Amino acid sequence: MKAFIGIIILCVAVAGSAVAEPTYRIFVTNEKDNTVSVIDSRTNQVETTVEVGQRPRGIGFSPDRKFVYLALGEDNAIGVLDAKTLKMVKSIPSGSDPEAFDVHPNGHIYLSNEDDNLASVLDPASGEILAEIPVGIEPEGVGITPDGKQVMVTSESTNMVHVISIPDHKPIANILVGARPREVTFSDDGKWGYITSEIGGEVAKLDVATSKIVKTVKLKSIKKVKPKGVLLSRDQKTLYVSTGRANNIAVLDADSLELQTTIPVGKRVWGIALSRDGSRLYSCNGVDNTVSVVDTVAQKEIAKIPVGGRPWGVIIDD
Repeated sequence: MKAFIGIIILCVAVAGSAVAEPTYRIFVTNEKDNTVSVIDSRTNQVETTVEVGQRPRGIGFSPDRKFVYLALGEDNAIGVLDAKTLKMVKSIPSGSDPEAFDVHPNGHIYLSNEDDNLASVLDPASGEILAEIPVGIEPEGVGITPDGKQVMVTSESTNMVHVISIPDHKPIANILVGARPREVTFSDDGKWGYITSEIGGEVAKLDVATSKIVKTVKLKSIKKVKPKGVLLSRDQKTLYVSTGRANNIAVLDADSLELQTTIPVGKRVWGIALSRDGSRLYSCNGVDNTVSVVDTVAQKEIAKIPVGGRPWGVIIDD
């Protein structure tokens, strides 16, 4: 009986270890010099720089967090980096010019093929492209709803968000938004989506169930604003938006979209990410080749970390 109980405990422990232990690393794609900067989140020091392939931009984890996926635009591939050993594992053909992507809980990668006006579905295990879905001109941002039943893709030149069902990969809706939409993110409960529009200088709030825009705010008070990155605070009450040439993080009320404050960071701020506990926000500053560390409680930059050339995307394994 003791041996049997021991086997059960062992099985439970193995099941519970499906997600890799955190490495406390921040991964940053540097599109100009074809590298990923690896930062220790506990010290804000660069641990190493990894050569990964041509023009890395979009970045994300596999569901078990054992691998970092990289959109290698000029290689027409998704690169796979081992999150622990920091060795490149393989490069998977993904169609023309992948720019951004999101990873479904089932492991499939949903990505935008900017040159071909397509959204593709890639199985990284087999290397097979499972579907290609026509979308608008210059697709970029990709977001999967928390329930895994829809993927939304922004098209920069068509000024739309395209809603696609999962797993049948059928278009559901085409939503007109501000000029040059860049990214989309969702509330944890899947009720709301948030879309940034760079040229329009605006943020839109989307009712996911109806595919209708319920509120839009133009960030007119922010000089040179070019909204790109967007994410929610851990308590879902605050929206953080990177503002491109405005060189700051805009802090909005997630319900009303009212602008609360701005936090100065580096030049040409693009990708952003939030620590697991929500206390730190990290921004890619594309022109000055740094990553800013923002204290979200104090609402100020507390560190600036030199990285590679033209940092674009960032994720955190903590």
